[in-house]
Amino acid sequence: MSENANDDDKNDECTKPEALEAGVASRVSTNEQLSASNDTTAAKCEEPESNFDVWWSEPENEDPANPRNWSNSRKWTIIASLSLVTFLTPLASSMSAPGVPQMLADFKRDSTILATFVISVFVLGFAFGPLVIAPLSEWTGRVPVYHACNILFLIFTILCAVSKNMAMLIVFRFLAGFAGVAPITCGSGTIADLMPPERRGVAMSLWSLGPLFGPIIGPIAGGFLVEAKDWRWVFWVIAIVSGASTIVCFFTLKETYPPILLERKANQLRKETGNSSYQSRLHSDLPKKELFIRSITRPMKMLLLSPIIFLMCSYVAIMYGLLYILFTTYTFVFEGEYGFSSGTAGLAFLGSGVGMLLGLGFAATQSDKRIKRKIALGELILPEDRLRYPIIIPACLGLPTGLFIYGWSTKYHVHWIVPQIGNAVIGFGVIGILMCIQTYLVDAFAIHAASATAANTVLRSLLGAVFPLFGLKLYDKIGLGWGNSLLGFIALAIAPIPLGFRIFGERIGTNPKWQVKF
Repeated sequence: MSENANDDDKNDECTKPEALEAGVASRVSTNEQLSASNDTTAAKCEEPESNFDVWWSEPENEDPANPRNWSNSRKWTIIASLSLVTFLTPLASSMSAPGVPQMLADFKRDSTILATFVISVFVLGFAFGPLVIAPLSEWTGRVPVYHACNILFLIFTILCAVSKNMAMLIVFRFLAGFAGVAPITCGSGTIADLMPPERRGVAMSLWSLGPLFGPIIGPIAGGFLVEAKDWRWVFWVIAIVSGASTIVCFFTLKETYPPILLERKANQLRKETGNSSYQSRLHSDLPKKELFIRSITRPMKMLLLSPIIFLMCSYVAIMYGLLYILFTTYTFVFEGEYGFSSGTAGLAFLGSGVGMLLGLGFAATQSDKRIKRKIALGELILPEDRLRYPIIIPACLGLPTGLFIYGWSTKYHVHWIVPQIGNAVIGFGVIGILMCIQTYLVDAFAIHAASATAANTVLRSLLGAVFPLFGLKLYDKIGLGWGNSLLGFIALAIAPIPLGFRIFGERIGTNPKWQVKF
């Protein structure tokens, strides 16, 4: 890099504390992304402001208090624990789907909209939970939020199992989704705290499995469980596994959020020395009430005022809505068109699962490749490097292509393996898109990664809850062939969005006009 480039990078670093205090959400500077430890803190100047300015101990890349310097075993234990609970809550979103006919019979209800809403109301909880959970995690730390939400998810799941009527079940399904979204909302932020950019892709791949693979495994397990027992046992099994994972998380999860860790370090120094002048470099003088209000409003402001977040999240949300139309109708389609039983109908989700596994392997190997090569050459890393053409082009085209294959093969009752191939193509596209965009948002808004992810989760969960309400009616109105073709045309129409940010993202992200002020 040139001398001027280095000077510019230093200037970028030194402006970060003011930006944070003023409440500005901007993309992380490229120099910070090359740093081994600071793109999550985004606030390091070359010299401290005073002798009482608390930061990581020098040399920073050896300070054991910095999560970036923790051992690989410790990092991956945390990531594995988070990935487990991130898998469990989306699993719960769809695991009860095969039991819906039993629920309607038990509660003497008969409505296709109600049948769909029992499933999608959980995802509606996913939409509202991040509005509270994400800002709390950046205000109090991530670990207290994880523990509290894990316990609440367990309680609400048990209450679902003992529900006396449909209204009670729907309310507690919503609350379970509200609490269960915590690892989905904050997980990307924890990964950003732990991993440098060149190692982040693989970690994000593992963590990203949950939100998409959970809803696929759920109906498969739920179908056989409902057939062997009844629908209430679905919730009891989820509660048992959730209780075990909650205990595991108590022992494995450690706080990783730099502002919280540095504030603890400053508190310790104040106690040891009796000098109240010690302050974290990321400390804000704003009143706690003001900080909390800013934290609460940050995700929605980022969603509404940042074109990067709005368009990328809109793309993911539409994709998620289309996917949940399929998830909530697979059982009806394969039972009605192919004569599957309630147990084997869950196997209809396998095609999507296989496609997602293939897409995950492909995206994970490709995501970090360019980052590592640029580091080896001493080049600057950009968030747009995550939107690699070899990943996003086949992923963006895979979703509509798979929908066309699935729709017309089911329309003409082609052998069930053909719609499963279509579902596999859909799964391949969805996981590629989701991984690229989530990693892109984390790299671009590292210090506010949880809020950026919350904005993404809110919008995608909202559409994931609403779209399925019209899925069966759409198929009844225009059939499986044209119904899925309509979904495919929608997916094709929005495909240029990530390609556009691959080309113009840096120009938009560095433009002061589009930096969000809180």
